[in-house]
Amino acid sequence: MNKEIESTRPANPWTLTTERIVIAGVLAAITIILGVVPNIGFIPLPNISGSATIEHIPTILSGIVAGPIIGIISGFIFGSISFLRATSPFFKDPFVAILPRLFIGLTAWASFVALVRVNRDLAAAVAGFVGAATNTILVVAAIILRGYVPAQVIIPTVLVQAIIEAIIAAILTVILTRIFYLIESRVVRAPDTKPRDELPY
Repeated sequence: MNKEIESTRPANPWTLTTERIVIAGVLAAITIILGVVPNIGFIPLPNISGSATIEHIPTILSGIVAGPIIGIISGFIFGSISFLRATSPFFKDPFVAILPRLFIGLTAWASFVALVRVNRDLAAAVAGFVGAATNTILVVAAIILRGYVPAQVIIPTVLVQAIIEAIIAAILTVILTRIFYLIESRVVRAPDTKPRDELPY
């Protein structure tokens, strides 16, 4: 098989590449900044959840641009920050704060892959919405299953917030995905024209 053609094929989404590791590092740094700087990643609200969030956006984006493994890693970082900064009892529980967040990048990736051949912006919007909804649904489900708050109390309280977060995530994911692919398309990888042992690097 022609090696040039083979090298242009996308890597298996379940493998780690240098590019994906770099992306993971950048998005992890953004996630940490959003979590550490007050009132940015977690916006205080006077309800049961205690805050609205855009902290899940880098996790959604990581699933889209770097695949499910990086999405899971990014979700773990998001969940860990939520756990470490928790003031409410249920977010001090790793089953609530961390476990549900592992699935955000995974569902975002699956949604994007399913629709990207139709339209990339549509795929990004759906991935953003699904990723945000995954965060809310699984966290709320964990809170209920762990017995912290009854379903009939928490669901009506966070429903409107969840819809707004998902819509914002859809919009931001489209914008950020466009920016990522624009930057990627402008990266020039010049081929080596000399034997490897003659190159200065």
